[in-house]
Amino acid sequence: MRRFSLSLVLFLMLNTLIGSLKADEGMWLLSLLQQQKYEDMKAKGLKLTPEQLYSINGSSLKDAIFGLNSNDPRRNFCTSEAISSDGLLLTNHHCAYDMIQNHSSVQNDYLTEGFWAMSYAEELPNPGISASFLVRMEDVTEKINNALKGLSDQEKAAKMQQIQQEIVAEATKDTHYDGFIKDFFFGNEFYLFVMETFRDVRLVGAPPSSIGKFGGDTDNWMWPRHTGDFAFLRIYAGKDGKPADYSKDNVPYKPKHFLPISYKGVEENDFAMVLGFPGTTERYKTSHGLEIDYAIKNPARIKLREKRLALMKEDMDASDKVRIAYASKYAQVSNYYKYFKGQNRGLKRLRTIEHKQTGESAFQQWATDTGKEAFKTALPMVASAYEGGKDVQLPSTYFEEAVFGTEIISFAFQFTALKAVLGQEKEMDKSDFKEAINEFKEAQKEHFKDYSASTDKKIFAALLQMFYEDVERNLHPAPFEEVRKNHNGDFSAYADVIFSNSMFADAKAMDKFLAKPKLKDLESDPAFKLAEDMINYYRSKLGMKSYMSSAAVEQGMKNYVTGLREMNPDKHFYPDANSTIRLTYGTVRSYKPQDAVFFNFYTTIEGIMEKADPTDKEFIVPEKLIKLYKEGKYGDYADKDGKLRVGFITDNDITGGNSGSPVIDGEGNLIGLAFDGNWESMTGDLVYDPEFKRCINVDIRYVMFIVEKYAGANWLFENMKIVK
Repeated sequence: MRRFSLSLVLFLMLNTLIGSLKADEGMWLLSLLQQQKYEDMKAKGLKLTPEQLYSINGSSLKDAIFGLNSNDPRRNFCTSEAISSDGLLLTNHHCAYDMIQNHSSVQNDYLTEGFWAMSYAEELPNPGISASFLVRMEDVTEKINNALKGLSDQEKAAKMQQIQQEIVAEATKDTHYDGFIKDFFFGNEFYLFVMETFRDVRLVGAPPSSIGKFGGDTDNWMWPRHTGDFAFLRIYAGKDGKPADYSKDNVPYKPKHFLPISYKGVEENDFAMVLGFPGTTERYKTSHGLEIDYAIKNPARIKLREKRLALMKEDMDASDKVRIAYASKYAQVSNYYKYFKGQNRGLKRLRTIEHKQTGESAFQQWATDTGKEAFKTALPMVASAYEGGKDVQLPSTYFEEAVFGTEIISFAFQFTALKAVLGQEKEMDKSDFKEAINEFKEAQKEHFKDYSASTDKKIFAALLQMFYEDVERNLHPAPFEEVRKNHNGDFSAYADVIFSNSMFADAKAMDKFLAKPKLKDLESDPAFKLAEDMINYYRSKLGMKSYMSSAAVEQGMKNYVTGLREMNPDKHFYPDANSTIRLTYGTVRSYKPQDAVFFNFYTTIEGIMEKADPTDKEFIVPEKLIKLYKEGKYGDYADKDGKLRVGFITDNDITGGNSGSPVIDGEGNLIGLAFDGNWESMTGDLVYDPEFKRCINVDIRYVMFIVEKYAGANWLFENMKIVK
């Protein structure tokens, strides 16, 4: 009989207790719900059968859930859901923000005024945006492992790619579907995903930012919340109902399933589930990785983004043209600036690293008792790998945030592909060469549409100056030596040289170049040379060490997670999020964020009026909404007390990518729209907090109130199913 120390026994008891407390934790794979979580969901209020959640042959809930992506169903930036028989999608305002901004101008400022199509013909196309739904998924772990048996590590790498291509080809043969395989639990399991992707997605409606972004950066990640964070899109298909590129002849798509809309409202402890495409979590990350995030990477990200945001805002406040051009860029940078701040705050408050260390000590003793070498060496391997790559973490973060945080460098880097094309011009077919050049013409057109060289120049000088001053000299990129010698370390002077002489800062110069592109002209451009120098710097000084460290971490983590699952044989483990469709379930719940403070589970329109401030852009309330509030005629959208609720919270386990996900009741009806997490649980990607974790949602009744009473877009109701 094995001897267990008191610390291990306590850890196992704690793990069991936490397992019961965290009943609603987890982002679950749909095909495994019946065997893993269905009975618990049913006990909490689910009325649907497993087949109504996920079915390959029949219509099910999963057929109404669409990932939004840039023509790549493996990488979804948001979630949306079908809510009518004619392909109408509901998602977040911030998910559609790029689309709204792209169609906006000083003359047609849809960001400020909102946009509402009043017929199919008025809906606006969005090239490059797609919507994908899951056709089916399949566990292919056994197929892959059988194909890799007896091979060396080097042989496995080559065979892995081959076998995955073969499985995908077989699964999508004679179809128009996309297929891909993703690994789970650090390469311990593999699943095939077959997707149908629609390439004609149009903007249908969006409230003004004073509703869709009400509260702005101040309220971002906060509760109580009063933001109407929603927008409408529509999927179009060819006349045969299949995906097609944009065409005026395309017709609204008929989804296999769409969500009925419930006007019943929610109350405390009501069952709620969220279906969507969560981006990335790192719930299994060890204390060694968390220490690097907390002490090195996050502080650098916060510092650099704070400066970048300040410089953007300075120019956005001074010019409407810059404000519109940089609205989406600012929102993207700002969102994760606040996220990283909250994450570090949460790591400290929850003592996450300390708790991880306790669990790792218990695991190490268990691993030693098993006598299995792979388990015994797993955590030491991870610790050693992180330590070995520690010195490149800061410069790597500055490379990502500072170098590629400047648009002129990131834009110039895209043209390294053009360099290859120009180098092969004589060998290429003329039509192929022309097509390649046209792609770059489109890229430059898109870039300069929303570009301010003067803004970028200030950001360039400031961020590279910070890189120069904060990173050790022996880890500087080569161009910094030029700045040191020729400009006495002054990056403002260096910026003058780059921006004055580069076509990447001047649309007309770029047009002239692309009319007759020559390799020597590209290679002599100072911004292009800088981009190449920076990439070479990363490859030579940072890349290999970072890669070796990451590879060793991955191998150690594979063995560590295998051990964790063997250590807890009765526990259902869920894999980290990786942009594949997941279901999370929970309940509507209020919470107490700190001593003597209580947060109710819902907010009302009264809160909007309390926050209203006509002198603050983040808290301006449209006059029409004020008028509707004063009238107080909320009709079917009112709660039992006659109030109009704006938002509510649940304890659903979500992360980035879940934005726009439907919040669904136990009968499969849409009750809200997930759009944010709360400040107290900003460590959610790293660890689930059963006490404080909350999912912030727009109440579907507020959405429909705005559509009907504010926008007058009643025609959108025609093909919906309303449950009163």
